Amino acid sequence: MSPLWANKTHLWLRAALSTSEVEGLRAVGGVEGAAGRRLTVDNATSAAIKPVTQAITPHFRDFKPVRMVSFSKTNDANWQVPWHQDRVILVRDRMNVSGFTNWSNKVGQWHCQPPSDVLEDMLFVRVFLDSCDAQSGGMEFAVGSHANGIVPASEAATNADRFPTSIETAEAGDILVLPMLTLHRSVPAKAPNGRHVLRLDFARSALPEPMLWSDFK
Repeated sequence: MSPLWANKTHLWLRAALSTSEVEGLRAVGGVEGAAGRRLTVDNATSAAIKPVTQAITPHFRDFKPVRMVSFSKTNDANWQVPWHQDRVILVRDRMNVSGFTNWSNKVGQWHCQPPSDVLEDMLFVRVFLDSCDAQSGGMEFAVGSHANGIVPASEAATNADRFPTSIETAEAGDILVLPMLTLHRSVPAKAPNGRHVLRLDFARSALPEPMLWSDFK
């Protein structure tokens, strides 16, 4: 387990963003009805996510955003995802580097699974653009499950059962920071009135040459 999380399992940053900062993120996120829309960086996106980085920096220094995905649950997009870990990263180009596997190109962006030590030194950050709870389909996570490292997909549910779980309860402007390898799932909303969340992955270490993180700033 990475020493980064030796004494904690997750961190809530309540009311971390102002109303205007939330609206700025909503504008670049394009989140309406999206069940997992991967976002590319531009000047507007870089400016909008800067307050998120500033909120995280006092707790996790030297981390920078390297991937961004928007999620929305509505009456028309009330989706679910079983227990799993997110083990892919977004990089600038495909490179033949040992330990980096499962390459895929999604909407023109190269993704791959890196070695476990890369994932263990990353943050999985949830930025809430609306209020969120169990009724609106808040994400459930297995508290401390990152301690088991990489878990085969077929064993994710069994492993999650070994840990206490928590369902997100948040207001717009809250931020949840988790270890990258935390097991989590999403169940359909019981009252899908609109639940919009941005996911940002943060990293602090350079990738082995010649690989580079994506062009987030």
